[in-house]
Amino acid sequence: MYRLLFLSLIFIAGACTTGSVKKQNQVPEEKTLFSTNNEGKGQEITIDLSRGESFYYPLFSIWLEDMDGKYIQTLYVARSVATGIFEYARQENNKWIKAQKRAPQTLPYWAHKRGIKAADGLFIPDDLTAVPDAYTGATPVTGFVLTSHADNPLTGKFKVMLEINQNWDWNEYWTNDKYPGDVNYTWSCQPAVVYETIIDLESANDSYQMKPVGHSHYSGKTGELFPDLSTLTTALQIADSIIVKVR
Repeated sequence: MYRLLFLSLIFIAGACTTGSVKKQNQVPEEKTLFSTNNEGKGQEITIDLSRGESFYYPLFSIWLEDMDGKYIQTLYVARSVATGIFEYARQENNKWIKAQKRAPQTLPYWAHKRGIKAADGLFIPDDLTAVPDAYTGATPVTGFVLTSHADNPLTGKFKVMLEINQNWDWNEYWTNDKYPGDVNYTWSCQPAVVYETIIDLESANDSYQMKPVGHSHYSGKTGELFPDLSTLTTALQIADSIIVKVR
């Protein structure tokens, strides 16, 4: 009996050691590197996002605000959202068709902050209210490091904002029948999460951690920010960490 106990302890110790070594030797995440607004005359701003365990083709927008929450400019938004043209807009003959699609639920907090209304009354861009190419890019399929520039030099304090949304991420609160008949909700499920950090150009800090500060409207009907995150689960695990640096 003692011998069995001894062997069991050896096995457990070995398993723990193996797990520890494996964790220490994990290969670092390979991130997408890209840039926007290279002609901007202001500070260089870098956003380093490490993906979380629920990361699966989410859409992003990143922008600047002043300390009163007034929109300054966009640094990056996924090209599909920026133009309203999605690769998988609709199905025809059992095939996905690239086409214009109105998806106000995608990144509504950013869209309302931008404040440009399309002819159909929605703030999400369409082909006539599209975001200029300089501020757009492909949707990263991994964690990423974005390098962008402010249009003009910034002073004092300002905010860097990020909104992230991932389709069809149901949970026990945001169920597929929570809002019957609301097509926009059935695509979004858990609403977009909004992150924020405050940059102080007079501080000695060289990096800033972004924190979630709320979620957007579940179907994009308003630009309201809802600070209660208690109903969100996997939506808060899309990003593991988001670090901002300004130079």
